[in-house]
Amino acid sequence: MIRVLVVDDQALVRAGVGLLLRTAGEFEVVGEAGDGLEAVRLAERLRPDVVLMDLRMPRMDGIEATRRILDRQPAARVLVLTTFADDANVYGALGAGALGYLVKDGEPEELIDAVRRAAGGEPLLAPPVLARIVQRAIAVHERERQREPDRLGPRLRLLSRREREALALVGAGLSNAEIGARLHLGVTTVKTHVSAAMEKLHLRNRVQAAVVAHRLGLVDDDFNPVLELDAPERHPGDT
Repeated sequence: MIRVLVVDDQALVRAGVGLLLRTAGEFEVVGEAGDGLEAVRLAERLRPDVVLMDLRMPRMDGIEATRRILDRQPAARVLVLTTFADDANVYGALGAGALGYLVKDGEPEELIDAVRRAAGGEPLLAPPVLARIVQRAIAVHERERQREPDRLGPRLRLLSRREREALALVGAGLSNAEIGARLHLGVTTVKTHVSAAMEKLHLRNRVQAAVVAHRLGLVDDDFNPVLELDAPERHPGDT
């Protein structure tokens, strides 16, 4: 069972999220907190696998609470669930160490999948949040490119077709399981392709991979992969 701490200043939201997770059958809601200060205390005492964190709360906001929880428990996974997706909140939460960032207008199934992925250490960003990060990163890159040449283009040729496909689908915001379903590969094989692509391009995480996929033209402005993904190509490891 995945142990979850639900943090939100609205009791109705806590109750609804808790019920949703319990109904899914694979989560144990070990506690609820109505503000960041209480969240820090409960996280230290209960040691949850995932902390679902609201941002705007009394006494201590979610960004500061995330920072304090991760200072004391670096292995914890904090997944932001909030109404606000403005730059200050997005970059503040990610800078504090949050693994993912969701907005509350998503579907229930998306939340369940996000908590499951967070427990496994897989970063996740809601599409509008990923779009905001990508657009800002590309704008910064365009300014930097005027000062020095882009070295990523030549490196792209080092990637196999499967690695290019996996990178494109990371850029489109898909999880490893979703990439596997799209490419007819096992999740372990997908992880291998994603890791190989990131290593060859000198990338540290999936957010960087998504940004690079956009910069290299593997994903269009609507977050759709532009590669031909359906042509058969089978290798011994493609299971």
